[in-house]
Amino acid sequence: MEIPYVVTPRKDTGLFNSKIAIWLFLASEVMLFGGFFSAYVFLRLGADFPWPERTLPVLPGLINTFVLIGSSVTVVFAWASLKLRDWRKFQIFMGITVFCALIFMVLKGVEYNVKLHHQALRLKDYSVIEGHLGYETEDDKPVLDHKGNKIEENLINVETSKLTFNTVRFHKPWVEELLTQAEHRHSKIVLTADVSAITREGQAAEVIAKAGEPLSIELLNRIQKTHLAARSHNGVIRTAALRDEWKKAKAANPDKRGWQIADGVNIDMAVVTPQLLSEISTVAFTVDPSAHFDFHPRDIKPAATQSRLRDDTVIDGKLLDSPMVFHHVDAIDFQHLAMKAEEKGIDPEVAIENSWLIKNSPFAKQAWEWHQGEVAKLKAQLLKDYGADKDGKAIRFPTHKELYRIGWKDFAEKAEDEGRAKLAPADAFKEEFFGPNYEARGDETFPGFSVPREQVGFESKFTPAWNPYYAIYFTITGLHGLHVIGGALVLAYYLFFGRKMYLSNPEWLANRVEIGGLFWHFVDLVWIFVFPILYLM
Repeated sequence: MEIPYVVTPRKDTGLFNSKIAIWLFLASEVMLFGGFFSAYVFLRLGADFPWPERTLPVLPGLINTFVLIGSSVTVVFAWASLKLRDWRKFQIFMGITVFCALIFMVLKGVEYNVKLHHQALRLKDYSVIEGHLGYETEDDKPVLDHKGNKIEENLINVETSKLTFNTVRFHKPWVEELLTQAEHRHSKIVLTADVSAITREGQAAEVIAKAGEPLSIELLNRIQKTHLAARSHNGVIRTAALRDEWKKAKAANPDKRGWQIADGVNIDMAVVTPQLLSEISTVAFTVDPSAHFDFHPRDIKPAATQSRLRDDTVIDGKLLDSPMVFHHVDAIDFQHLAMKAEEKGIDPEVAIENSWLIKNSPFAKQAWEWHQGEVAKLKAQLLKDYGADKDGKAIRFPTHKELYRIGWKDFAEKAEDEGRAKLAPADAFKEEFFGPNYEARGDETFPGFSVPREQVGFESKFTPAWNPYYAIYFTITGLHGLHVIGGALVLAYYLFFGRKMYLSNPEWLANRVEIGGLFWHFVDLVWIFVFPILYLM
């Protein structure tokens, strides 16, 4: 039986089946993205921190906007070419459409890559530093972890003498990293004492691991296997004993409910203990000689003498200085500090002058003084352009961001004011995509400095963890990117595999391309909302 209205439209609606379906689908998509945009508005209006404004690179976003608009035009031309039965023009226009989708995703990938490698740090006084971390080096060579990756200078350092692993929760990659670090520092991690266990009911304990045995995944797995087998066996024994106790209690108190006799139901451990096997929940290893181990801040809860990893591994040893080292700083932001000062009735400029950053970084102090001079010039220009009210107050004044944030472009302008070389136009254009060019502008423009661990309030890359703005930015643009990829794959299928359909029933293919084009127009429309909301406002 042939399905009606696949190619020819219904007489009452003028629509064929797939067009009705795509409109229903797009209605659900409107509700989806409408919810995201509404959430963004409410988050921005209710934010208890300075909402990031114009922090995304405008040029790549602008190019992507024109790329998608152009692709929406070419997909219409591709559909019109099918209607005119011109296969060659269809191939050209559809090829341009798919190529535009590729350009869009490449630019988006570049933008994501920059964000995922850009470090942000909020100090405990709410000052914010942005830039790139340095890498651990030894003999002028980068130090690598067990996977061969360079290690950033953002680590918790512990002079470790003993490690105690949770036999159930130990994380294998962390064990491998500890072994790599121990080998690098010419130290050994060995079992502190014999590990003995009763592995069979009624028998004496036997040694399953001897003191001095080196740490390995295989050893931990062996101890874990013994522990889990014992726990399973003991659970059965305890459950059976508890069941018997309940039966006795119920027989002795037939008229009472369970909750009334629960306090008197207890296992006789003197009877049960001889049947139990040894559970080994933790196992200790000695680091010989004690060695300097480093850990990622997100993985460890540091303490003066005993720290703990997220997998419950206990690290005995002295906590060492663990500064967060920026190789280059490309932004200093006092907006949050100023906001907190205003809430307490303190002059923001006084709070900034007393901040840790201004007191401990000569460059930050110099940059702030230069910035205040620029703000004074801006205020004078606004007063000149827009005048003052009857009370003599300026009608227009700098924004919170202009007052309290020194961005990388400000640092570059400061360097040019001081007579340092200006970048060539090609390099300056490249900066709009990849951020500041540290090598070309030099360390004097974007210096590096060390922040003591005790001053670190919160640190993150520019990821959803940093603040709600980036959380919703990655959510909306990521979901939109998936729509671009999905739509491009469908259109590419028509381009590369639609020839057979075109020869058998060209109108059917034209209908399919029209449906794909409607979806593509929606993808373009969403971006037209995304670009001004996230990039320009």
